[in-house]
Amino acid sequence: MAADKHTPLFVVVAVVAVALNLRPALAAIGPLLDMLESATGLSSTSASLLTTLPVLMMGVCALAGGTLSAALGERRGIGLGLALIAVACAARALAGVASLLLLSALVAGVGIAVVQTLIPSFIKRRFAAQAGRVFALYTTAIMGGAAVAAASSAWLAQQWGWAWALAVWALPAALAWPMWLWASRSGAVPASAAALHGQAAKQPSTAFWRNRRAWALLVFFGIGTGAYTLVLAWLPPYYTGLGWPASEAGILLGGVTLAEVLAGLVVSAWIGRFPDRRAPLLLALLCVIAGLALLIVAPLSMALPASGLLGLGIGALFPLSLIVTLDHIQEPTQAGLLVAFVQGGGYIIASGMPLLAGVLRDHFADLSQAWAIMLVGAFVLLALCWQFSPASYKTINVSTR
Repeated sequence: MAADKHTPLFVVVAVVAVALNLRPALAAIGPLLDMLESATGLSSTSASLLTTLPVLMMGVCALAGGTLSAALGERRGIGLGLALIAVACAARALAGVASLLLLSALVAGVGIAVVQTLIPSFIKRRFAAQAGRVFALYTTAIMGGAAVAAASSAWLAQQWGWAWALAVWALPAALAWPMWLWASRSGAVPASAAALHGQAAKQPSTAFWRNRRAWALLVFFGIGTGAYTLVLAWLPPYYTGLGWPASEAGILLGGVTLAEVLAGLVVSAWIGRFPDRRAPLLLALLCVIAGLALLIVAPLSMALPASGLLGLGIGALFPLSLIVTLDHIQEPTQAGLLVAFVQGGGYIIASGMPLLAGVLRDHFADLSQAWAIMLVGAFVLLALCWQFSPASYKTINVSTR
């Protein structure tokens, strides 16, 4: 079926339902991290793997996107991803054992990564001229799911205990699964049809491994996303360590996520006015720098401004990083391969930031050092950002060997 204005509304609803399930398995962890450590005996280093493993899987699966598409197809692959998320979350009801909790993080990460890798191509083909709007709804729903999970997990833990507060997120995934299978009866590429694309997609991307600009974009995306994963995993424990109740720390993280949604929507609406992306990138980075600085020097008195600035900066940085990546190549297939390369390596880099913070917390009983390291990373992004002038986009050539 061709993608046009006659596309059923239910398909849009199904895409949003899928997106809502791509962050709760991660976002619900931060406000409960101290409880998890006390109940399971996990160190902060080990507990950080609950965020690190899913993000690592996002990177690995992004790099293997062509293979995944060829092996599974969109409909079956996304359905499988939702099922894995549901099973992983449900298993957390029994996750009094640390090893089972970590295994659930790995399984959820694979599910999230598979969905996140396959659904963009479905949206682009199924919705055609309306794909941009549906992408905006999709990314907004991802952040919306994170906000709800972050803000409610501590309250749910007070009512039912931490294990059930984590397991409850199996329910929306289980509900989204049949919605997706029904909505994707037409318009999704099956494994047999995707195989040719998968084989073709493996070849040209080798050029990016030899291109300095491609690596600069990868590092830029990785460090920027590292700020997101660090805040997602460790902002609530940072504030509970300063004496805040877990419920208030979770609400603070929910506020950060809502600010990210707002920033993403503003970028979508205004980015066309900035063919040179460096000005909005600079503004986003200054927000991140200011937010991190406030977390270090005045975390209690400036908690709300710090979290607001971080949310706005991180929320704008994510779409801007992808937009400036797409700017470098006009041909759609090659542009998609570049994005897969940048996201794949970038998520792998970003997965290390929560782990590093956990190590630092175990050694210093504080997270100030982690914010300071991230602050240095933000200044590195400032230097990289200034290189991304429109005149420099030609530095990526897919025929480079």
